[in-house]
Amino acid sequence: MNSSETILSVNNLNKYYGALQALDNVSFEIKKGNVYGILGPNGSGKSTTLGITLNVVNKTSGGYKWFSGKMETHEALKKVGAIIERPNFYPYMTAEENLWLVCKIKGINYAKVNEKLELVGLTERKNSKFSTFSLGMKQRLAIASALLNDPEILILDEPTNGLDPQGIHQIRDIIKQIAATGTTILLASHLLDEVEKVCTHVLVLRKGVILYTGLVDGMSANDIFFELNSDDNENLIKVLNNHPAVKNIATDQGNVLVYLKENLESKDLNRFLFENNIILNHLVKRKNSLEEQFLELTERK
Repeated sequence: MNSSETILSVNNLNKYYGALQALDNVSFEIKKGNVYGILGPNGSGKSTTLGITLNVVNKTSGGYKWFSGKMETHEALKKVGAIIERPNFYPYMTAEENLWLVCKIKGINYAKVNEKLELVGLTERKNSKFSTFSLGMKQRLAIASALLNDPEILILDEPTNGLDPQGIHQIRDIIKQIAATGTTILLASHLLDEVEKVCTHVLVLRKGVILYTGLVDGMSANDIFFELNSDDNENLIKVLNNHPAVKNIATDQGNVLVYLKENLESKDLNRFLFENNIILNHLVKRKNSLEEQFLELTERK
């Protein structure tokens, strides 16, 4: 499979729970070798989307295809590793024994157990009972289990939920390591910080509707603006409205915010205003942070 090949394509997916529409015409593609984040507040439809593609939640309408539809879903899912619920292992068995059992059930070579325990940093605890593990260690063991079959894609639903800062850091490092081996990753999260740190691509969901899909860096790439101030902001706004590069103007805490249709250099804007008898007290060129962009998207009515 080459790097441009599609691992998962979702087309016009809709899901109703009674009168509640959980997914509204959701479509996206997952290409090999990237780390995708489905980002949105709780209740936005992230888990429902993952559940449908993993054949554990029934869709209302629309469809999805694994590996360009070259195989049936149950066959395709053998190439998928997923953690969509809390890790469920036998508490009285050791980490190693639990993974041996998974290998036995799925017909996987037992040699994979030590390899995956090392990847998630649990080699020294492989003979410890699952019941003695912290929440973070349980989650790491679950990741090891999901990787035993060397999946083409790893799917994680809120992988750091409930973990302490150290546990969060460890899980994120493991995700980066897995991605570095070429495994495609799809993770759902309500944490912007998580997506920003580990993902290459993001899909933003709110109330079952896609608000943005594309590169993480692209979310704020087009939102460059100027923050201005003068002794006469009313006149400043009037003059700015005549500039061809200005898209719209807002005010915030006594400053005038100028959003652009096209790139404009600070010196050129300053010269234009000076020629129109406006002397600025303050001029800063700014770029919306990913957080500002995300909040703007998800809080929109």
